[in-house]
Amino acid sequence: MSATPPCQPPASHVVDGAYREDADGAPIESVDPATGETIARLHSATPRIVEDAVACARRAQADWGNLSGAARGRVLRRAADLLRGRNRELSELETRDTGKPLSETLVADAASGADCLEYFGGLAATLTGEHIPLGGDWAYTRREPLGVCVGIGAWNYPIQIACWKAAPALACGNAMVFKPSELTPLTALKLAEALVEAGAPPGVFSVVQGYGDVGAALATHEGVDKVSLTGSVPTGRKVAAAAAGRLKPVTMELGGKSPILVFDDADLESAATGAILGNFYSAGQICSNGTRVFVQKGVKDAFLARLAERTARIRVGDPMDEATQLGPMVSEAQRGKVLAYVARAEAEGARRVTPPLSLPDKGAYVSPVVFADVTPEMTIAREEIFGPVMSVLDFADEDEAVALANATPFGLAAGVFTNDLARAHRVVARLQAGTCWINAYNLTPVEMPFGGVKQSGFGRENGRAAIEHYSQVKSVYVGMGAQASDY
Repeated sequence: MSATPPCQPPASHVVDGAYREDADGAPIESVDPATGETIARLHSATPRIVEDAVACARRAQADWGNLSGAARGRVLRRAADLLRGRNRELSELETRDTGKPLSETLVADAASGADCLEYFGGLAATLTGEHIPLGGDWAYTRREPLGVCVGIGAWNYPIQIACWKAAPALACGNAMVFKPSELTPLTALKLAEALVEAGAPPGVFSVVQGYGDVGAALATHEGVDKVSLTGSVPTGRKVAAAAAGRLKPVTMELGGKSPILVFDDADLESAATGAILGNFYSAGQICSNGTRVFVQKGVKDAFLARLAERTARIRVGDPMDEATQLGPMVSEAQRGKVLAYVARAEAEGARRVTPPLSLPDKGAYVSPVVFADVTPEMTIAREEIFGPVMSVLDFADEDEAVALANATPFGLAAGVFTNDLARAHRVVARLQAGTCWINAYNLTPVEMPFGGVKQSGFGRENGRAAIEHYSQVKSVYVGMGAQASDY
């Protein structure tokens, strides 16, 4: 009999406020991508687990939705405090599950999830309707929960994404059934633990593990009222189509091929920082990454030289070492996909300006790479890679920069670096992207709505805008006199 893996949870799922197991489900292994070690063994949800999770959510939602917003907010804020108190433990678990360096997870994962719980916990008491005077008569609106929401997470920010979906859903009075990625199943269970400990009634937030079939079963379930997905465009098409068959509202936070525009008057050091963080943070596994870097021709050579110098200093290594700046890909499969894109870029004529870095002997590592002489037709300039691969292109003037930036079916994010703030705002207004930054990149405070346009999705997460996607408005007309009639 094999030894218990080091990160093994009590069971695979949390349903009705308690851990549940069904060994008949397909096996799921969580593998540490830095070592190849299996750190946890779980099971995909069987139909019985799915049915129980939805049934419990429906039962719990009725009472949860009838609580005052202030009462729901207190639960979310207590859960935020619990996550912050356990940040080290959660960060180490997230690092083992995803391969992201501990230097990142300590500040960007459970910590940002706690910020989200706290923010929406504070908003919960403010979710009111409005009074509409109509002469003698009047009307009012009620903001009501949708019911049972399903959240489907991605593997790059497991606990953060779980919080981004759960916090607004629960603040509005909904219940949620959350399915993590099968590659990173562990920390969502810890969120469920924290919510139960904070006082969330059993069933208000459940976690069920599974592959695509479980996500499809949840998206089409008659007891589910809304679906929110973070994932790839192909997955988004499938989930949206499945939900549309039942006319369920959906939020889709999908992939991107986002542009960063660097004008010749920009602070090149700051722009290089934005491009490096927007391509190599989390080993490039961020949907909003600015993987097409457009640089005005007069400063392109200087910018490339600075990128090469700084990329050469990136510390690659054991993600559990806080000095490490770049860890492995989430899996060997993802590593193979990224290396195939690198090989294709070289075959299509892109010029590598960064030499390969020294990598550990084992693990799913990829050396960060900057490609120059990239043209818009090249594969690396068109397709989402989800790895540490930066494409640098050039432009002559503002109009060309905007045209090149918008020449993509994606529209998740964009960045502009310039010291001419009038131009910055003018360019941002013309960019086809749902989230933009000026002289910064990939900063996503919970107060700011996040989401895309075109094939990068629809709906918004975070900010007050998220409330619109987890609640519905009921209008009530109040007649103050006898009803008149002409017949």
